[in-house]
Amino acid sequence: MTTNDNQAVTTPPGDPVEAIVRAAESALTVRRRYQFFVWTQSYLSRLIPHQLAVCGSYDRGARELLFDVFNSVSLEPALMDALGDGRSLLMQHWQACWLEGRCKPTVISTAGLIASLGPVRDALLAAQFPAVLVHGVSRPQRPQEIESFFIFAAQDGAALAGHADRLELLTPHIHGAWQRVQAVERDVGVAGAPLPPTIRVGGVTQREREILSWLREGKSNQQIAEELGISALTVKNHVQKILRKLNASNRAQAVAQAMSLQLLERVQTPALVPRSRVTP
Repeated sequence: MTTNDNQAVTTPPGDPVEAIVRAAESALTVRRRYQFFVWTQSYLSRLIPHQLAVCGSYDRGARELLFDVFNSVSLEPALMDALGDGRSLLMQHWQACWLEGRCKPTVISTAGLIASLGPVRDALLAAQFPAVLVHGVSRPQRPQEIESFFIFAAQDGAALAGHADRLELLTPHIHGAWQRVQAVERDVGVAGAPLPPTIRVGGVTQREREILSWLREGKSNQQIAEELGISALTVKNHVQKILRKLNASNRAQAVAQAMSLQLLERVQTPALVPRSRVTP
């Protein structure tokens, strides 16, 4: 990863095979949700460009798939609710399409969603997601028993079909990293996990939280300045302070740390904040 303020990671080599190997190797270090987010925004997004990732894992206590949503564009609340609920008609429909496709990476058209999904279909189209790419992992010989399920959407939906083969190669690594995150955070407890002494959560001001809320939407210093009515230089200074306080080397890491520490819970803009698990 680079350490400058404007770029989260170095560009992977042009050889996709080498990029896949690097993504697979780096996935082994992922243990926490914020690390998973940084990994998806760096290695994974270079191979499967996306602005929306929905990650589901089967919870044996709840006896259902529980989902987290990571998005870099604002989505309507009703759509966020549907994406975060494994029992929603939308999520059930996508899983059914995947099973009908013989558990292979499947591109599903948004415009072709059934009539009863009209509101969420319209919200997906409004977010400029013409299609989604889905894949998962089922128990051997029992395809209906899904262990994990992943959805990716890009505003350049036409490119999704070209990434299906990459997703098939990467899914075991995505699955392994996501399962590890669930196990580690279940053991330590997200809320009660001790914080590194270098992270000064209490020192993050309300203004810095506002700026973090715009960083998670991918806005530049100039765009944030225009939103807040301050200078771009002032924004840059705030960003530098945020990086120091959160012990982050770049913006993506700062947003990921803020997500993990729940610093943005009360910020209204929803982008990139993982949805809380849906309880039965």
